[in-house]
Amino acid sequence: MSDLFNRVTEESDIFKKILSKVPGFSGYFERQNRRAADQLVRQTVAARFEEQWKRLSSLQRDLISQGEIQYVDDLEGAAVKIRQFIDRIKTASYGYAGLFDSIKINQEELAKIYEYDLALLNSVDELAKAIDLVETSIGSEGLPAAIRNVTGVAQQAVEAFNRRSEVILGSQESSQ
Repeated sequence: MSDLFNRVTEESDIFKKILSKVPGFSGYFERQNRRAADQLVRQTVAARFEEQWKRLSSLQRDLISQGEIQYVDDLEGAAVKIRQFIDRIKTASYGYAGLFDSIKINQEELAKIYEYDLALLNSVDELAKAIDLVETSIGSEGLPAAIRNVTGVAQQAVEAFNRRSEVILGSQESSQ
């Protein structure tokens, strides 16, 4: 087993040595890895928001069954905002600039993008807490405020994604 591992490691080292001799090739792989990482992060964010969207849909059914129909439309507004956010994340192009792309991202801009990615991942937890509050507020006077809170958290996620996109588009404008 260790012989096989050593062989794979040695072959990998040879491959890296070859790549180091080809100008720009290692940068190409680095950019491809960034694209793959971007895709993975965004798929994860979308999947986690999808879970919360399903919870909201379930809460809407609970509101209907408990006769609190007047709040269904308000909760639907939050659900639509979350659904649009999920769809936008899923359909935006992936990556931080390919080899021949006109958009080139520098390290500082990449760090900002990573900060927004972390904010998006953290916003899932905030949304889950806000939905928990809606769930515990059903039947109480605090329900309208809890629903407004869910809508606000969803809007903050949309704004974070917009700012993330602005970093990428700002890179494009500065590279032209």
